[in-house]
Amino acid sequence: MKRSAIILPAIVVLIAAISSSVFIVDEREKALVLQFGQVKTVKEVPGLGFKVPLIQNVVRYDDRILGMQSQPLEVTPLDDRRLVVDAFARWRIVDLIEFRESVGVEGVRAAQTRLERIMNAAIREVLGSVPSSTVLSEDRVALMNRIRDLARREAAALGVDIIDIRLTRTDLPDQNLAATFARMRAEREREAADEIARGGEAAQRVRASADRTVTELTSEARKQAEIIRGEADAERNRIYADAFGRDPEFFAFTRSLIAYERSLKGENSSIVMQPDSAFFDYLRSDSRQE
Repeated sequence: MKRSAIILPAIVVLIAAISSSVFIVDEREKALVLQFGQVKTVKEVPGLGFKVPLIQNVVRYDDRILGMQSQPLEVTPLDDRRLVVDAFARWRIVDLIEFRESVGVEGVRAAQTRLERIMNAAIREVLGSVPSSTVLSEDRVALMNRIRDLARREAAALGVDIIDIRLTRTDLPDQNLAATFARMRAEREREAADEIARGGEAAQRVRASADRTVTELTSEARKQAEIIRGEADAERNRIYADAFGRDPEFFAFTRSLIAYERSLKGENSSIVMQPDSAFFDYLRSDSRQE
């Protein structure tokens, strides 16, 4: 009975000691075994690990690729045009001992704070060496690779590897947007005014050319009409002269009939002349009888 009372507590203590000395490392993480703050074992392979109970403790770190979004950063490119930039970094812990010694007990949170400072310094250095047009262009792969390489060299002292850095936003500061938009609007309005002026000038040239063409065509048509009219009058006079030469009396008779027709045309025509006027020669019966 006494032996059982001693064995059972011993077994419980032994089981507790064994369970507290065993730990499991997941495939998504790495672990350090620390003894009084000093690194004793590095566990990078998933599976069971062992430590001394009560003396040693296990600190776990994420072995996956981590992401970090930077705060908006104001930079000044080569042409002194200020821009607001933020970036996204992907990084991973590669050296647990160096990482632990660099960031201490705060781990990933402290590492991200220091990585953001490193990344911001790299962004300022790289973007400050190129004009703003290069930063605002669509093809910024070369710039982002330069930022990544520069930040990677600085971050190696933390025991981490920066896999990639991407610029997620490159804009003008808010206080400059209104002035920039106003300048762009004024520029577009100036270009529109220039286009309207050029269009009006071209329209005036076309209109003047059309007016000149109309004048030339009208003048030519009038000239041709006068020529035709003159030729017709000449032909008419020739016919009249020929008819007069052949039979003067018939010609005089015909001309008198035309005069009668023209003078008596209309509803209220009145002629005042003497009855023995030569105008009525062909209306008197005695003249026809002669």
